[in-house]
Amino acid sequence: MPVQEQTNQQYQSVIAKCREVFLKKAADYGPSWLIFRMPSVTDQIYIKAERIRSLQQTGINKVGDTEADEFSAIINYCVIAALLLKVQENPDTAAAWKDTDTLAQAYEDAIRDAFDTMQAKNHDYGEVWRKMRISSMTDLILVKIQRIKQIEDNEGRVSVSEGVGSNYVDILNYAVFCLIRMSETA
Repeated sequence: MPVQEQTNQQYQSVIAKCREVFLKKAADYGPSWLIFRMPSVTDQIYIKAERIRSLQQTGINKVGDTEADEFSAIINYCVIAALLLKVQENPDTAAAWKDTDTLAQAYEDAIRDAFDTMQAKNHDYGEVWRKMRISSMTDLILVKIQRIKQIEDNEGRVSVSEGVGSNYVDILNYAVFCLIRMSETA
């Protein structure tokens, strides 16, 4: 199987598991995450990434959630960020997400955007992430979070940089790559 096709299948497998958790939590809690302000979502991703880094550095896990659980949570928080960005564009969007089917479609739309970005970058960079350390990708996630925080502190203004949406997409894709790499070494 060509490596890009393998990546696409692995990507979709990771996302299927994340989507399942997201939708089950939506059934339990509804779209309670709509209360989040964007910096709060950024901080949730930051907490998860810092915990992953701590697990990688110390090997000590007292909470029980695994690195894989935390990467999955990062993916779902990035989807939440994408959805909240849509609410900023059109506040009426949020009302429809009380319906699980509509929310599931919004999740799919956010993932499709991330998947399309992954395919384009993966083509140009030649699947280099397959040769990277998971710890390096964790650090890249943390760098992207710091960039988002700076943009948020600058009230969204950038002069030459990508906006927050692109950074969330990159974080989501790095988290997927980490989960793929972890599944290959398990």
